[in-house]
This record gives sequence, C-alpha cells and structure tokens, in this order.
Amino acid sequence: MIKRTFLLFLIYLFFLKAYSQQGINNIWLSGYDNAFGETKINFITGSPNIVAYPIPMDFNYTHANISDSLGNLLFYTNGCYIADASNDTMQNGTGINPGAYANTFSDGLLIPQGALIISKPWSNGVYYLFHNTADAYPIVPNNSTSYYFYVTTINMALNNGLGAVVQKNQILIADSMNAGKITGCKHANGRDWWVFCHRVNSNTFHKFLVTPYGINGPYSQQIGAVRIDDAGQAKFSSDGNRFAYYHYYNGLDIFDFDRCSGMLSNVISDTSLPYIIGNVGCEFSPNSDVLYVSNIEKVYQYDLTASNILLSKAVVATYDLFYDSFPGLGTYLCLSQLAPDGKIYITTGNGTRYLHTINSPDSIGLNCNLAQHSLFMPTFSFNTLPNPPNYFLGKIPGGPCDTVPLNIGISELPETIPKIFPNPTTGIFTLWFKVHDKEGWIEIFDIQGMCIRKELISSWSQYKQMDITSEPAGIYFCRMSWGSRYSSCKVIKE
Repeated sequence: MIKRTFLLFLIYLFFLKAYSQQGINNIWLSGYDNAFGETKINFITGSPNIVAYPIPMDFNYTHANISDSLGNLLFYTNGCYIADASNDTMQNGTGINPGAYANTFSDGLLIPQGALIISKPWSNGVYYLFHNTADAYPIVPNNSTSYYFYVTTINMALNNGLGAVVQKNQILIADSMNAGKITGCKHANGRDWWVFCHRVNSNTFHKFLVTPYGINGPYSQQIGAVRIDDAGQAKFSSDGNRFAYYHYYNGLDIFDFDRCSGMLSNVISDTSLPYIIGNVGCEFSPNSDVLYVSNIEKVYQYDLTASNILLSKAVVATYDLFYDSFPGLGTYLCLSQLAPDGKIYITTGNGTRYLHTINSPDSIGLNCNLAQHSLFMPTFSFNTLPNPPNYFLGKIPGGPCDTVPLNIGISELPETIPKIFPNPTTGIFTLWFKVHDKEGWIEIFDIQGMCIRKELISSWSQYKQMDITSEPAGIYFCRMSWGSRYSSCKVIKE
C-alpha cells in the first residue's frame, strides 16, 4: 500500500511539473530607438493590455520570448542578445548570432521568425533557443542566406532564478539556408518537438527532433517550391496537421503534416498571388481550418475544408490608404501572428503605431471581420511579432507515436478544478485552467445564482483574468464550459 501511494504521488508530481513547464506566449514586445520607446502587450486578461514599457532592448523583425505558466516573463531576445526578467542582459546572453549582420543591426535583426524558444522535454527549467542570421552580409548586402543554424541553451535555475546561458551558438547544421522562418510543432507523442528550417535555392526542408535526450537530426525532405533567399513567413496550424510557407517570389505552399513522422505531404501551391515586394506573411486560424495570406495590398483567405482549396481563395481586405499621422507612413498589410486572444494581428510593413486585427479568424469570408489599423500602440513598431509555437498541443492518443507513458501535453490532462490566484481577492483575479482546442465561456454567479459576468475563452488559452471589483464582498462561483465539458470553482471577494 505504501509503495502504491508513493507511486501515485510521483505520478502526481510528474503531471504537476509537466503542467508548469509548458510556457506561455501571453506577452508581446516591440519598439525601437530609445527616443521612441518600447511597448508591451499582455494578453493575460483575454484581450490585449497595451502599455509603454521602457526597456533597453530594441526590436526589429526578430523577436521571441517565453513566460512561465503563470504568465510571468522569463526571458526574451531580438536576435542579438538575450534579456532576463529584470530586463538586463542575461548572464552570458550577449553575442548570439555572431557575425557582421548582428553587429550592424545591434538594435534587432531584420529577419522574420529569426528565433524560436521551446522548453527541453522533461527538463526542469531548461530552454532551447533556435536561431540564425544573415551570414552573407555584407559581402552580398541584399542576400539573407544563413550559413549556420544555431541552438543556444538557457538554464533558468541559475543566477538566482533569472537564468543563464550555458551553451551558446552551438552549430546544428552548416549549410546555405533561408534566414528566419524557424518553426516548431509538438511531436505526436505530446512530449518531443519538431523544428524546421529551409535550405536556400532548393525545395529542401531541414528538420530536427528535440527529445529529453538531445537534439536529433538534421533530417531532410524535398517537397514544395524551390525557394531563393527570401523573407515571408512559414507557419504550422494550431492542431499541427498543416504547414504553410509564403513569400511573394515563389508563392504559397500548403502542406499536410504528420506529427509522428515529421513528413510533409500533399502540397497545394498557389503561384497566382500578385508579385509585390515587401514583408508578406501567412497565418492559420485558431481552429486550423482557415489560412490567411497578406501581401502588402490585400489579405487573402483560403478555406482549408473546401473540396478545392485554391478556388476558395477570397479577398477579405484591401489596403485602405490609411497613414500614421507621424511620421506619415502607410499601414500596409504584412506579417501576421495568431495571438492568445484568438485573433490574428498583422503588421503594417513600416515603423508605425498600428496593427491590423482579424477579429473572427475562424469565420469564412468577410465574417472574419478584419479591422485595419485597429490596435494602437504608444510607441512605434517595426514589423515586430513574436514567434511562439503551440506550446499546448498534446499527443495523438492511440496513434502510432502514442509511446510516452505519462503524456505531458496539457490538452491531455484530465478535467480539473481551475486554480485561482489570488483567492481570496479584492476583485481582480486570474483563473488558470486546462487548455482546450475550441472556444469556451466563463460565467460568474453570485450567491443567489445570478450570472453577473459572461466572457469568451479563446481556444488554446490557459488563463483568464476577471474583474469583480464593482461587486459586493462575498462568495462567487465561476463556471467554465467548452461544449458539454465544464469546470467550476469558488472565489471569495473580501
């Protein structure tokens, strides 16, 4: 009996540890040239909380950060160095991406998706930062070819919990690759990770498999368009079943992806998109059934459930000629990123104070409600977007890769009572709950059973901040529902 109890306790600790290590993508940072300042967008409330955020780091295109499971920022990078939670340079965090390009653009690399952060599976606070740079610079000034694909390892247990770099600029592969477009997807076992990059002047993807025992690879696959040294974006869908790569020169490729084998297949190509030079991008909807492509002047939508995906293409936005009043730059339709609030945000291609918003990206046609220059920031942003994978994607139960005895994918944890902090509360509290791959609702009831609040929970969300400061002191009940599944808990307001 004692042995059985101890075993169950160990299993409980394992699940608790796994739950706390997934990483949160609730914070976005941007801003450049300290005369203008930086901005922090925090999605912990379920909608963007935007504040000026004076920090030493400047950003251009490249940005990656990660928070702990409670939404507290751990560390971040602009592709040149790593900063810790105190906003100071992390111990041994200087000099990533060595070479002339990082030296020239020390205020942040001009490389979309130039950095990717994932936690090392089954580790205690160890993270991998995958990154590369434009090594052909300045010999070929307009060439974005990268000759090395690096990994840098961070251990958050060091330096009194602020973390330290323990291995820097480790070369995983030496080849001619497209800079940036570094992407990651959870393996079908719910524990490991696939990490992708692309070989230049070829149709070859290089892949790495990240496990608790190391980084395996590269494995290579030839599929899709032959890609020159390009920019653009490459994205996995939230469910991990699809992958898209878009740049104006070689067009759009949409693939099926096997999370078990890491293989791409069934490529669908669209080379009919207008050839407009600039910062073009792509992103999937939260339900993974819709793909958006932005190419400066228009945003296109593809219905991935249609019998003919290419024929489903529709224009959902055309640049409306709006200019930021200062410094008078156009708000074009450029790079895009799915946010924790379930919306897609699109950059303007210039150093403006605006982002565009796709408010209902799961909806087909104009019902997606794309609102141009709808999000205003206190400082200027130069195409800065984070590059988070879906940290919450779980395993595929019963599949050929369902081989990990204790799954660490949050979406596979049993339905549990949400955690509330602080509780008791003076009115503002945060709910921490199991991640679901669909939208849900949170309802708050008073002691009389009257619903006093009802708010949407975005898919893939892990937390929701609520405000009942206007309500009297007493006991309140929170009910969260996702279809027929629900969780409930009690909160005390003092």
